[in-house]
Amino acid sequence: MTGSRIAGALSELRLDRHAVFLVLIAIYLAALTVSPAFADPAYLFNIIRQVTPVGIAAIGVTLVMVLGGVDLSIGAVISLTAVLCASVMGGDAANLPLAVGAACAAGLLVGLANGVLIAFSRVSPFILTLGMGVAVMGLTQLYTGGTAKGIVSPGFREFFNFRLAGSVPVLTLALLVLVCVGLAIEKTTVFGRRLFLIGSNRRTAVLSGLPVRAVTVAAYMLSGLFGALAGIALLARSGVSGTSAGQGLEFQVLAAVVLGGTTFEGGRGGIAGTLAGVFVLVIAFNLVNIGGLPYHMQLVFMGLIIILASALYGRLSERNG
Repeated sequence: MTGSRIAGALSELRLDRHAVFLVLIAIYLAALTVSPAFADPAYLFNIIRQVTPVGIAAIGVTLVMVLGGVDLSIGAVISLTAVLCASVMGGDAANLPLAVGAACAAGLLVGLANGVLIAFSRVSPFILTLGMGVAVMGLTQLYTGGTAKGIVSPGFREFFNFRLAGSVPVLTLALLVLVCVGLAIEKTTVFGRRLFLIGSNRRTAVLSGLPVRAVTVAAYMLSGLFGALAGIALLARSGVSGTSAGQGLEFQVLAAVVLGGTTFEGGRGGIAGTLAGVFVLVIAFNLVNIGGLPYHMQLVFMGLIIILASALYGRLSERNG
């Protein structure tokens, strides 16, 4: 087969849509050669449990980025909702429904504020959500006085970390269920189709009479809601409600989403790719840890992923034209 035919075949396969899955297979095979532990299902489910909060938050951020936006307030939302959930719970299992409801309401409220301000103003989503994240982090510090606040009720953490069949943590199962919910929104609803249409060409969407503002507000509210669920998952994983528990997680979320093929331009990508991106990140981070490299190297790694993945998908888009 000639080089031109190979290029044509790759173009037909839309390599930009499948690259992350090829990367996932490659990095998993590399991990197997480094440590046989990666062949153990219990070990794999455990490392997925570690990244569950990032994975849950990435579902909502994917929807926003398909629309052509971005949500840099997600880390602050995770911190706020984790603290709020623990505070309302107050160590009493009877308060659990109220605690979860309060956390979800807080996430929806932040998402509503983001969505309304972006939909009805010309402020850049990048700048606005960055500022919102700073404001929410400040509110969290004011609410807690800068110290851990709230007590997790008995059985809360134990339930989510319980292993079904001795291998699958409930927390990991929760991630997979929420991914299915996100995929259903993306693939089977009018709202999901509108996200892609608006992200592909916002001006055309407006001229076509699509409710662009309403879709924008709804997308950011979903991002806030999934951020709140991520905060609850983080609380369940650690059992401690630190005031800055979600600080920096926005970079992991963005790295996973961009690596999964959802670009900042909008109109492309999706949650399936994001999930694969999450898995690539968690395997890579574990390889970094096995290699004895410090946490700061993980930050360098995340930054490089965002840069290289964005450049790669941009180049592939040009070729697929």
